Amino acid sequence: MYRPLDIATWNRQAHFELFRQYEHPFFNLTAPVDVTRLHEFCQDSSLSFFLAGLFYSLKAANEVENLRYRLRGEQAIVWDKLDAGSTVLHDDNTFGFCYFKYEEEVKTFCQKGVERIAAQKASGKLDPKEHADDMVHYSVIPWVSFTGFQHARRHSISDSIPKIVFGKYYQQNSKKLMPVSVELHHALCDGYHAGRYFERFQRLLQEL
Repeated sequence: MYRPLDIATWNRQAHFELFRQYEHPFFNLTAPVDVTRLHEFCQDSSLSFFLAGLFYSLKAANEVENLRYRLRGEQAIVWDKLDAGSTVLHDDNTFGFCYFKYEEEVKTFCQKGVERIAAQKASGKLDPKEHADDMVHYSVIPWVSFTGFQHARRHSISDSIPKIVFGKYYQQNSKKLMPVSVELHHALCDGYHAGRYFERFQRLLQEL
């Protein structure tokens, strides 16, 4: 479910009107996230590192309201809840899009996620859902500890979906750090909101 966003009373009305006119209104922020505790938690619980990380990232995204905003022409809406869509690698090194419903509990999310990935791989399909925006788009680049990321874009279509990418985690002293790229539409979000996502994601991982 979603509701209209009251632009007229929004303290970012001027920012919204400015940035929605940009040809390229997206901004990207890439930063390392400490996944040491997440890695230990997944080993102790026999959970997928990717799926558990996806769960806590999605939980953090849902808790930052602006990441649930979407454009609707000259207006905007607010989704009550976001799901996740992520790339999944096929055996022939191509990929398909796999979709994960938000769950309140990490083990339930991971169990269902394993089933969804298996079904997606078995289908062998790409399966883009180009008209669904009640989600966060995820990608995984497990081969590279990148320091920046740029997404492919079609400027002919309206797109205001947050895009988050996980990179290869690396060891730094006693910590495991994973690069995370966040791309947001500037009409709906600022650096402050990206910062809140990173802070919330990190805190959820530290509380494991």
